[in-house]
Amino acid sequence: MTKGPLTLRELDAISVDRLNGVGPHRRKALAEVGVESVFDLLTYYPRRYVDRTAQAPISEAAVGSEITVVAEVHAVSSRRLRGGRRLVSVDVADATGVLSAVFFNQAWRERQLTEGRTVALFGKVENYRGRKQMTNPVVDVLGDGSTSDRTGKIVAIYAQSETAGIVTWDVANWVAEAQRRCSARGIADPLPDWLRSQLDVIDRATALADIHGPSSVSDQAAARDRLVFDELLRVQLVLRSQRLAREAHELGIAHDPVGALIEGFHRLLPYELTSAQRRAMADIDADVSTVRPMHRLLQGDVGSGKTLVALHALLVAVQNRHQGALMAPTEVLAEQHFIALRALLDGFEVPDEERLGGTRPLRLRLLSGSSSAAQRREVLVEIATGAADIVVGTHALLEESVKFGSLSVVVVDEQHRFGVSQRAQLREGGRDDRRIPHLLVMTATPIPRTAAMTVYGDLDVSVLDELPPGRTPIATQWVRGPLAVESMWSDVRNEVESGRQAYVVCPLITESESLDARSAERVHTELVAGSLAGLRVGLLHGRMPPADKERAMARFRAGELDALVATTVIEVGIDVPNATVMVVLSADRFGIAQLHQLRGRVGRGSDASSCYLVSDDDPTPTAVERLTALSDSNDGFELAERDLELRGEGTLFDERQSGRSDLKLASLARDLAWVQAARDAAIDLIAADGDLDAHPALADEIDWFASRRDPDYLQRS
Repeated sequence: MTKGPLTLRELDAISVDRLNGVGPHRRKALAEVGVESVFDLLTYYPRRYVDRTAQAPISEAAVGSEITVVAEVHAVSSRRLRGGRRLVSVDVADATGVLSAVFFNQAWRERQLTEGRTVALFGKVENYRGRKQMTNPVVDVLGDGSTSDRTGKIVAIYAQSETAGIVTWDVANWVAEAQRRCSARGIADPLPDWLRSQLDVIDRATALADIHGPSSVSDQAAARDRLVFDELLRVQLVLRSQRLAREAHELGIAHDPVGALIEGFHRLLPYELTSAQRRAMADIDADVSTVRPMHRLLQGDVGSGKTLVALHALLVAVQNRHQGALMAPTEVLAEQHFIALRALLDGFEVPDEERLGGTRPLRLRLLSGSSSAAQRREVLVEIATGAADIVVGTHALLEESVKFGSLSVVVVDEQHRFGVSQRAQLREGGRDDRRIPHLLVMTATPIPRTAAMTVYGDLDVSVLDELPPGRTPIATQWVRGPLAVESMWSDVRNEVESGRQAYVVCPLITESESLDARSAERVHTELVAGSLAGLRVGLLHGRMPPADKERAMARFRAGELDALVATTVIEVGIDVPNATVMVVLSADRFGIAQLHQLRGRVGRGSDASSCYLVSDDDPTPTAVERLTALSDSNDGFELAERDLELRGEGTLFDERQSGRSDLKLASLARDLAWVQAARDAAIDLIAADGDLDAHPALADEIDWFASRRDPDYLQRS
């Protein structure tokens, strides 16, 4: 019986060591770069291409131009310069001339660029003592002199690993052999013909051939389009099938979102809700009023009022005689939420079931790892009996000993710090009657539109894109040089003398020999003796005992400290309206999202607030772009898009990928059209109950893909 074309599942089951030339040593080296199967190899895509069909000879390389030169290494030498640096000089030649390449402080180039190797050099052509030269050009090693078969072609350049001994021509040879081995059966294409025609994309086998060995630039572009769509469609199909299956099979608890308790709470609020908050609350009310469990993402910029929306959801549970739980990733954030909710609920009464017509104070409880044994026993009893109305906690809420009497609404804050399995554990472990609580997950890190559709496609989304009235924009300044730093500390002192408070943020707790960044403990010592001498300066970091952390925060909240030197433990959830100035040291070592989160700790009141970003003397070009972006904008959504452009999507994915990125080729920063196309196609392909029975080839591929990214997928689906 003739076997059909090879599926991705079958390609993934073929070990790469089945290929000629891949012995134990090479197999281990390939594993280091994530290549273990033939599927991995075929999707180890080129990082760039050298177009040798229009290759300029060295004789035509004009001084001052940036070009790619393909030539053979003729001579290599090196010498030590003053200061211990080493200079490597390489002469390369083609049939028309000779060019020199010099590399400063890159001694390993002498081992890489040996005589006889064919290389592609990209850089600016200079004139040095009458000879053409490039300084520190980009280098791609194409071969060892036996690469005549690549002449006049578009040559694929693969990511190389000097440590693993992986070089581009080896990868190209293995890919070519893998494709030759596959040619007997061919490679299956699970897309229906009508969808390929509708999207005007080529078949998968052609795409895999042309991405590695395109005959033209247009062939490479067409191959990329098809493979980008495949990657995005797999993600969308998994997300949509999981969502529809959940909606079809999970049973929740219907709530009445209208009632005296909710109305009374809204009357007590000391300020008007924003229209964005009202919209989000209406979304939640619509969700929880049905037996289909809510599965909603609430995203909003720092200070947009997410906590109030979350409390509304929790109170709907209490109004319907159930319990609510709020889970935070750290003890500091859990304690901050507890304090914030306690203040909002001060004096708030709920109906007392034991006294007809009577009321009692709402019971808000905290459960964290630092709770004493006695406190823990008391809270666990109240949780189990239903006496605790709302429980705030950390991962402690996931422990087996925590059994809720009637949990119906779960809020998970800073959800990206929790894995899917942890969220599911809280929802599924919350009740004994197999009813699924409604879930609201929150993030204060605005999510780019493509990521919201791709990474969080299994969630409904509500967006808080307004700030509460009275909030003022935070003036952000990038500080460079000793004079500017001295002026900054003077501004901090002036602000403190006006009755305000300040944060000073450092990236490390203690000194590190491997990272030249300011540590919290050293900075605290220096400031107490120097720039902030005479002021009350506290210290807060993650390694302090929980009681000491809470004491430091309590003193800062109470105004007993003028300044708080801290690590990023204060990144989220800390709310001290009197804090109006923040200094971030070694700011070039932080990402955009984290810096935006940090500066959101000031500007919490109506007073003008400032954030100073202090960089090292010589920040990298990427760091310059980050700091400039922060200085220019307070809009978290705008910054999220910029962050995606700078860093790529690797940081967006959580543990669902089990360490593998789903997107090897697609870019959320540039492929919005394909994200939307994949989303639309998933809607057309999947039946209302979440299955792909009408498309068995796609169904098999998605089962394989989902189990590959999450080994427990098949057991849960």
